[in-house]
Amino acid sequence: MTDVPETPAPKPPRKITPAYLQRAALAYLERYASSAENLRRVLKRKVDKRCRLRGEDPAEFQEMIDEVVAKSLRTGLIDDTRYAEARVATLRRRGGSARAIQAKLSAKGVDRATIAAALEGGEEDDEEKAAHALARRRKLGPYRPGERAPYRDKDLAALARAGFRFDVARQVIDGEKEEGGL
Repeated sequence: MTDVPETPAPKPPRKITPAYLQRAALAYLERYASSAENLRRVLKRKVDKRCRLRGEDPAEFQEMIDEVVAKSLRTGLIDDTRYAEARVATLRRRGGSARAIQAKLSAKGVDRATIAAALEGGEEDDEEKAAHALARRRKLGPYRPGERAPYRDKDLAALARAGFRFDVARQVIDGEKEEGGL
């Protein structure tokens, strides 16, 4: 038998520097819109992974992460208000209720006041339009092909699970098709 040479251990990744974190932030922001807290979480995950591979303590890089996020805020690369308004508009078009939108933005680290301001900026009947959009997408209520009466409770439940108030859900499910869209 011949001896098979062992493969060398992979080299540990390079040391974490402010320049690396800035490049990582720019690369992420080129592809995705983000809130300040979400960018902080993304950079923290990158640092944690590198530190695990290098055997270092991730806590010592927290200040670098905070500086990169602060610099991104100063230069306007991230703006929580703009991000929240854009996400609200997108999620409304797709049929998102105010509750669902609030939960998604909270998960991305946007504070309650910013979320409330973004939701207030919409029209009076945004919630109903969003419920119609969801019903249209999921073929509920008036958008259901064929007879819809046997499925009324099921359709109401689907809109309730999506976060719509009962009165809005009932109005959409018992109403007629809405022409046009958001």
